[in-house]
Amino acid sequence: MSEVMRAAVCVRAGGPEVLEIRELPVPAVRDGWSLVQVQGTGLNRSELRTRQGHSPNVAFPRVLGIECVGIVAASTDPGLPEGTTVAAVMGEMGREFDGGYAEYALLPNSLLMPLSTTLPWDVLAALPETYLTAQGSLDALGIEPGDRGRLLIRGGTSSVGMAAASIAAGYGLTTAATTRRKEKAEALTAAGVDHVLVDDGGTPLPSSVREIWPEGPDHVLDLVGASTAAESLRLVRRGGTVCVSGSLSGWLIPEFQPIAMIPSGTKLTSFHSDDFKGGAGAPVLRRVVQQVEAGVYRPNIDRVFRLDDIAAAHEYMEQDRATGKVVVVP
Repeated sequence: MSEVMRAAVCVRAGGPEVLEIRELPVPAVRDGWSLVQVQGTGLNRSELRTRQGHSPNVAFPRVLGIECVGIVAASTDPGLPEGTTVAAVMGEMGREFDGGYAEYALLPNSLLMPLSTTLPWDVLAALPETYLTAQGSLDALGIEPGDRGRLLIRGGTSSVGMAAASIAAGYGLTTAATTRRKEKAEALTAAGVDHVLVDDGGTPLPSSVREIWPEGPDHVLDLVGASTAAESLRLVRRGGTVCVSGSLSGWLIPEFQPIAMIPSGTKLTSFHSDDFKGGAGAPVLRRVVQQVEAGVYRPNIDRVFRLDDIAAAHEYMEQDRATGKVVVVP
């Protein structure tokens, strides 16, 4: 194994140009940690915000990347022998310690989720953060297989939105999903969405929703977040549930007034993918992998970039050009 590796280092807060490809020493294994040869990593909006300087606990320079898949290259855990295929998400990856934007990542043993799969690396890399968040969000909404309810996904063409649509279609729900761009409607239909709603400032979304569901949806998965959560609470049927699992529009809801903004009997919840890190998420991810292998779930990979093109990948993500998941491979 080489003593040096290529990594995308975020040298300071700023635009995509602050991501620089550098040669770094391969991290030395220490007690409680294992070295993973990274085979792929999915890009996430949280990394974009960290790069922009909106994660105050992150010190630069830092190798970003809150998830990755790869092969154990050296281990301090007998249960994770060399050669094991693993995935890892969250647990302060790419924040408190270097993450997946590199050829190798030194990760806590507790984060590693061993997998057995024949999926190609780019497909596997598209699954962990995206599908764990989608599954956890549907769980938070109280949705189970065989549910015949109505689900509205806001931010439908995000990677999590399309994963949630895929899972919901397999469950048997009736789904609607929003997009700001008409040209992305076909991708949502292909993901199993029954009703595509273009939310581009034309017809107000409440009118579009009431046209298909006069009483409103039973569940709303809001991946836009701060700017739309209050409206989602008004859209869902009385007694329904809204789950906020995304922050496409930022972190904070200004002047949030729970009594005024949450209709009586309506429920507001959330899901954070850190809840599915390590052992908590491993059985869920294994089930997702099996469903993808069986063709039940259809992961949507928009584009695969090389590590050397990480700045272009971030620019692509920042311009909202992707429909589904953007993946980076070494």
